Amino acid sequence: MAQVRWKKYTLQFKRPSGTSRGVLTTKDSYFLIWEDDTFPYPALGECSMIEGLSPDPMKDYEHTLDIVCQSLREGSTSFPDLDAYPSIQFGLETLLLDVEAKGSKHLYANHFTNGSQGMQINGLIWMGERTFMREQIVEKIQQGFACVKLKIGAIDFETELHLLHFIRNEFGGDIELRVDANGAFKPDEALEKLNKLAAYDLHSIEQPIAQGQWEAMARLCEITPLPIALDEELIGICGFEEKKSLIENIKPQYIILKPSLHGGIKGSDEWIRLAEAQSTRWWITSALESNVGLNAIAQYTFEKDVQLPQGLGTGGLYTNNFDSPLYLQGQIIRFDPSKKWDLTAII
Repeated sequence: MAQVRWKKYTLQFKRPSGTSRGVLTTKDSYFLIWEDDTFPYPALGECSMIEGLSPDPMKDYEHTLDIVCQSLREGSTSFPDLDAYPSIQFGLETLLLDVEAKGSKHLYANHFTNGSQGMQINGLIWMGERTFMREQIVEKIQQGFACVKLKIGAIDFETELHLLHFIRNEFGGDIELRVDANGAFKPDEALEKLNKLAAYDLHSIEQPIAQGQWEAMARLCEITPLPIALDEELIGICGFEEKKSLIENIKPQYIILKPSLHGGIKGSDEWIRLAEAQSTRWWITSALESNVGLNAIAQYTFEKDVQLPQGLGTGGLYTNNFDSPLYLQGQIIRFDPSKKWDLTAII
């Protein structure tokens, strides 16, 4: 008989990682665990939280996990409404996929999980001092990344422009550059900053102004000199009609989907359908999950026959991540079906 429980696990960053919400040294994840003696590994679903960003209310978070586990133990197909808990929604969805896969972590049968194909990802440059960011840029490009994403908005804007100038001057125009402002610009200064950024032939900018300012964001998307991608703007938008209203009113050039933040697989699928109906393009990124969640997101993403570089390069951030079949080959994330998982830390 299957045993179902949850466990909290604290991931430790290899080095403090700067974000627009401060410097992170640790990050908590909760794992839904389904143990069955006939499985090679327990089936797992990762519920990944980012303090200050995830919309899930922490007050009843663990109680909600208790209810989900009780429902699973009882064999129920009825679960609590998880719209307010996208991380638990994603954890439950991927747990059930792994149960169906008998704990193998092969959630989808495709050319990614059989090891024959991979996906291009962007190289992520973390916020920090200019020298540190410059070192990361050089390292990523030397590793073979043709698409680099810079987190901006934490240091002086002119310094960030100098970094972009350095990349273009040092490596030419073949490198695709994305920047992520995490809502750092004020609405009355955003267009001026976008015009300065556009001089460096950027692919896109994520979330130039803070979420919740639909009118200002719609105006920016209409007159912007470079494509705008919405990210935080999607957080907490749950209902179909509200999602449809956001896409139709703001008319972004791109949206960026993080299943742990944007309603899990079900919510991401809904966003994709609405975006494509408005000719809005999209890509998928991980949101600081361990390799368990990253594996699920990567397999799900491959199912979508994606063409753009995806944001799935977070597997090497932690000292206590789980050994997995995921690996990087230059800018390509791949899955080695012959490699075993090491999940002893959470079993």
